[in-house]
Amino acid sequence: MGNRTFTLSEANELLPELQKDLRQLQQLTATFEDKYVDYQKEKAALEQASAFGQGGKDPFFEQESQLEFMKMEADLLIENFSRKGVLLKMINPGLIDFPAVLDGEDILICWKEGEEQISHYHGLHDGFIGRKPFPHE
Repeated sequence: MGNRTFTLSEANELLPELQKDLRQLQQLTATFEDKYVDYQKEKAALEQASAFGQGGKDPFFEQESQLEFMKMEADLLIENFSRKGVLLKMINPGLIDFPAVLDGEDILICWKEGEEQISHYHGLHDGFIGRKPFPHE
């Protein structure tokens, strides 16, 4: 596990900022997915029409550049979660784990999108299915 550990109250304090970051990442990935689908359709249609006789000029350069830029932006947003010491487990729905220690044991305090506050945890190898209510601090 990394260096930083959280108490339940520290995790809940950080939650609003993480929720904002998560929404931004979700919007970006949704836009990326839409643009990527459009790009794939256009490229397939052009290849079917055998219209690649454009003198070596790539008709998809601009779209590919936009997609690459969006991917870099998403990678930076994802990296921001780890810089804050948390583990982004899933983008949609949002699932975030906070390294913690409970009764001398390494655990992960767990938040799932839709929950107003963080109230559960699981062991390092239990995963979401092993969630238990966090005992009061």
